[in-house]
Amino acid sequence: MRRDYFELDVRDVDWYEDDGDPRQPTVSIDFYGPAEELRSRFLSTSGDVLAAEELDVSFRLQDAVDTDDARGVVSVTDRLTGDYVLELNARADDVLDFIRAAREYGRAAGDDEGRYRVDVAIEGDHFETFEKSTFLVYDGDGTLLRSQSLIPSGVEL
Repeated sequence: MRRDYFELDVRDVDWYEDDGDPRQPTVSIDFYGPAEELRSRFLSTSGDVLAAEELDVSFRLQDAVDTDDARGVVSVTDRLTGDYVLELNARADDVLDFIRAAREYGRAAGDDEGRYRVDVAIEGDHFETFEKSTFLVYDGDGTLLRSQSLIPSGVEL
């Protein structure tokens, strides 16, 4: 699947910069390509839609993190197989701001609540929503950037 088949939008992150009341950040991913191909990538071997805990979300920088207008790739992968479910291009500033808001929301909400939500749509029609608490950030060489990542306490990598 081509990365340009996807549109990314984030919601409920402005409160973080404006010192407002915490709201759960949401990333919306809308797909404009072969619908059955995307649906099949979200299915487990048993034919059910993968659960949130069976998916990993990460961001791989293509530029240095401190570069103006740095970009990277957001990936959702199947945790069991390591297969890519989807990939899309994104601005690093947008992703890192989202992660900071999710981190603060998690502190305010407590450990047993999801820190952010991923809404997936196919051509505007809701497909699935996932509650997540981990969002890993890697540099261009594949090194984990712990200080930029969203890693819940007690999780070892």
